[in-house]
Amino acid sequence: MIDPRRQGQYERLYTQLEGLIKEKSPNLIAGMATMVALLHAKLSHHFWTGFYFVAGPDELHVGPYQGSVACQILKGRGVCLACATSGEAVVVPDVHVFPGHIACDPRSQSEIVLPLKKEGRVVAVLDIDSDKPAMFDEDDVAPLQKILELLVPLMSE
Repeated sequence: MIDPRRQGQYERLYTQLEGLIKEKSPNLIAGMATMVALLHAKLSHHFWTGFYFVAGPDELHVGPYQGSVACQILKGRGVCLACATSGEAVVVPDVHVFPGHIACDPRSQSEIVLPLKKEGRVVAVLDIDSDKPAMFDEDDVAPLQKILELLVPLMSE
């Protein structure tokens, strides 16, 4: 893990979000908004934190987010679409070398994207950018995926 304190941060965030989402979020959008607000505020390496919804086989639409103005529609390429297509997390230490990277904000340097699935199908992705290179690695995937799973019960509503 890049920052040895990050695992503890993820555990504390999970506990906070578990209470907020399970007990207070009335629907998926509210849960997503709460999740990105807390992740963005509590993890200083997050430059942009948000969701994109799958809108078709080659298109994503922006959902709740925190940070600079987002790309409203992502089409045909990019880290988020790679995640949505593969159904697997994508960790990019340097976005400038990722083929087809979409630069919504040129200050973005590294990125991690994780799928949110319903019945095995990706319905949205959690996209986190940092304005510093190599701020994410494989050790971030499991704790972020665990946090993301808090939203699954809200997907049936």
